[in-house]
Amino acid sequence: MTRMLIRVDAELTDELSGAFPHLIARTQPVTTTLTGDVTDQQELQGVLNLLDSLGISVVEVVTIPD
Repeated sequence: MTRMLIRVDAELTDELSGAFPHLIARTQPVTTTLTGDVTDQQELQGVLNLLDSLGISVVEVVTIPD
């Protein structure tokens, strides 16, 4: 597993954050940071695709070192 940080340019509601139950959402004015473990590239791509389908732009994707 790889720990990831995904920053989006939107404040995710609790309902939208619920679409990512394995990630922790921290909302700040105008952005939300999702952090958590992803098992592989396919799971990460699934998260990114879901954000895109919801019309949410991804600003940053970072691997968090152990």
